[in-house]
Amino acid sequence: MSQQQGKNNKPQDLLAFLNQQRGEHNKREVTERVIDFKEIYVAKKSEELTVQASRCLDCGNPYCEWKCPLHNYIPNWLELVRNEQFSQAAELMHETNPLPEICGRVCPQDRLCEQACTLNTGFGAVTIGEIEKNISDRAIANKWRPNLSNIKQTDKTVAIIGAGPAGLGCAELLARNGVKPIVYDKYPEIGGLLTFGIPGFKLEKSIVQKRREFLQDIGVEFRLNTEVGKQISIEQIQQEHDAIFLAMGCYTSVTGNLPGADSVGVIKALDFLIANVNQQQDYQMKGYPYQSMQGKKVVVLGGGDTAMDCVRSAQRQQAEKVTCVYRRDRDSMPGSPQEVKNAIEEGVEFLFNRQPLSIENQQGKVSGVSLAETSIHETVGSNRKTFVIDEEAQHLLEADIVILAFGFKASPADWFTQAGITQKENGLVITQTSDDFDLPYSQQTESKGIFAGGDMVRGADLVVTAIAEGRQAAKEILDFLEV
Repeated sequence: MSQQQGKNNKPQDLLAFLNQQRGEHNKREVTERVIDFKEIYVAKKSEELTVQASRCLDCGNPYCEWKCPLHNYIPNWLELVRNEQFSQAAELMHETNPLPEICGRVCPQDRLCEQACTLNTGFGAVTIGEIEKNISDRAIANKWRPNLSNIKQTDKTVAIIGAGPAGLGCAELLARNGVKPIVYDKYPEIGGLLTFGIPGFKLEKSIVQKRREFLQDIGVEFRLNTEVGKQISIEQIQQEHDAIFLAMGCYTSVTGNLPGADSVGVIKALDFLIANVNQQQDYQMKGYPYQSMQGKKVVVLGGGDTAMDCVRSAQRQQAEKVTCVYRRDRDSMPGSPQEVKNAIEEGVEFLFNRQPLSIENQQGKVSGVSLAETSIHETVGSNRKTFVIDEEAQHLLEADIVILAFGFKASPADWFTQAGITQKENGLVITQTSDDFDLPYSQQTESKGIFAGGDMVRGADLVVTAIAEGRQAAKEILDFLEV
């Protein structure tokens, strides 16, 4: 027998993983999607979601759950989806993840939960991310909110500096436990890089705005266009709140120190991406002038997800040609393989095994990038491949625009020292998590009552790891406040 009765008396096909193939994402046609910044994936019908959820083996030791930094109850909510209990599934998702509709879109499931899925050994992993996105989208559209009527409200307030994933993760959990979170951010909308770094074709901004409404409804207060150290001092924040959580991310671009990087036409990846959102959403933020790629030869240097965001954005701006240059091979790229696949579908060209040596210019304006070929070598005891530059094999790649997408580093504020917040030499904030200090809480800085998490502690990392650290900080703050 291949069937047994599931919960709600719905027959369960124990061989569903054999009888049903993994359902790949439904995408909009390439010719349609490359002319706008709308999301490329199309929502699936209920029956498609239940079929895919039924493929889950409900492993005794769920590797998907352990691989997820948030340890989401994945098999449990897949079972609820299988039985068409969609609202219950959404509620369970929110017990561990305050941003499931966002993680379903931007998490690299192919490197996390789905990679760890037992069925990934040859049958095709369960489409965990797609189910998470679709189910949480429905809950938000239906105005679902958690029942907080039994929560005792306290008189405690916590200042959260930064409205990115770590800050939102912390704020949501505090609000669920009767503590008032007040979130300060210098930008005009919440989300941090979710809003200003990730393009709309991966995450439409209306999704973040709906999450803002959700958070406000459960008691989170946002004070936007407010930069600590300018519009409000850190002393005032310390006086007005019982604790502080720093979630300010990493916004300083790594430039690679390439000769010619000061040429006209060289753009930092984040400046390009923020300017694009600024123009599309009409935020009228100063310091981020829009630069059109239309009709230009655009070269993007780097191989991570930010580089993919840049090449795909430039393609949508109708660049004449978009080329991504990466110093290792395709298999070594740090970005999501799915994003590389999407970029190739959309017409982006890739040059692998190329090391940029310098940015060439004519009369101060970019004319190209000098490249050398590289060869890949395996390193014993390391899963990271090294490369060797062949100085004899060099060539010039023509370019009108060069976008530097080498990653991001710490952006320490001027007031850190004044507030007693210590940092490493690279600018990352020191907490018990980051160094072996004798501090009472893992996310606490050396300044009592000030906690920190996310990229400003770990360095540039995933959205989901930032959320996890925000939630951990919230738990520690609740203990610190004796709530």
